[in-house]
Amino acid sequence: MAISISVLVLIVGSKKISKNIPGALVAVIGTIVASSLFNLEAHGVHVLGEIPGGLPTIGLPNVHWEKDLVLKLLPTAFSMFVVILAQSAATSRAYAASYNERVNEDVDLIGLSLANFGAGVCGTFVANWSPTKTQMVVSAGGRSQLAQITTSLIVLFAVLFLTGPLAKMPNAALSAVVCLIGVELIDIKGMRKIWIQRPSEFWVALITALVVIFVGVHQGILLAMVLSLVEHVRRSYRSKNVIVVPDKTGGWRFLPVTAPEQVRPGLLVYGFAHTMYYANAQQLYEQVLDLTKRAQPPLVWFCIEASAVADVDFTAASTLRDLHGILREQGTRLVFCDVIDLVKTELDRYELTDLFGKDAFYGSINAVVSAYDKRSLP
Repeated sequence: MAISISVLVLIVGSKKISKNIPGALVAVIGTIVASSLFNLEAHGVHVLGEIPGGLPTIGLPNVHWEKDLVLKLLPTAFSMFVVILAQSAATSRAYAASYNERVNEDVDLIGLSLANFGAGVCGTFVANWSPTKTQMVVSAGGRSQLAQITTSLIVLFAVLFLTGPLAKMPNAALSAVVCLIGVELIDIKGMRKIWIQRPSEFWVALITALVVIFVGVHQGILLAMVLSLVEHVRRSYRSKNVIVVPDKTGGWRFLPVTAPEQVRPGLLVYGFAHTMYYANAQQLYEQVLDLTKRAQPPLVWFCIEASAVADVDFTAASTLRDLHGILREQGTRLVFCDVIDLVKTELDRYELTDLFGKDAFYGSINAVVSAYDKRSLP
């Protein structure tokens, strides 16, 4: 405990004086010297002990490969695969965002693949973009690849010449350094900001953190993926659709679907605010019929503004086909505006373009209004 507290005080105190002071390095060297001079191991202080030195042997492990052995390794390998991908992606994005930099995930994946191939033939631990080691580099002022090159050279020097002194390093000192780095990774302000701005995502983050702490890393990551998908589906299941009406400046404003105001008598513009798919197809069906039923005066045209629709799946296409039939029986024409080319291609594939008519698609709300105003002209 005395060693841990001393290391923590030294690191925190050095940062208070100047961020350029390498407090962690000073603390590590100091504890190694103290351990050697006072033979702390003999007094019950646990140290790292013997560390293999020298360059690694290149080659595959000398084991007899069998089907049973491979099957035993696969679950662990898959867990490592998930953790490496998720943790590395999160680390890259988080630190890139801190410095307004872009992340090329393809390059990251190539780097991870090469690093783990090298780890495999060297018999070393798996490689990933570690948040704790990244924080160490950031805390030390590293901002470029020069920091990685320097680290590589120091590690090479250490495994060749410093394994003896490192063996005397107290475990408590190493634990204190890593613990402090872990504390720096806890972003209380960020969590508070998420709680204020997006409470549902706060609970996803908190539950993930608790599972990682009390169960395991890969279980926490898998749970986070599931919870994130559930949260996405929950929001898209009840899309925040709107009614589009003109404003006093000649532009457009958006009203909730509870206020079915019409652009022109008999023309209602309904803005669908999400991709159309099986989860929200029922909402689309119910809202269109409800708006049509409550419309006063009765609708002549019902326009779906689809600028936010990036995809239409089979269920949603069937729903649109049903709505077209119901509205046609009521004497209401179904038209669309702001449909992107990709969605138009999908509607062609579902044979909906011929059903609705090619003249049922307009480039903007203004075009719809203009066509509606001219519909009865000779």
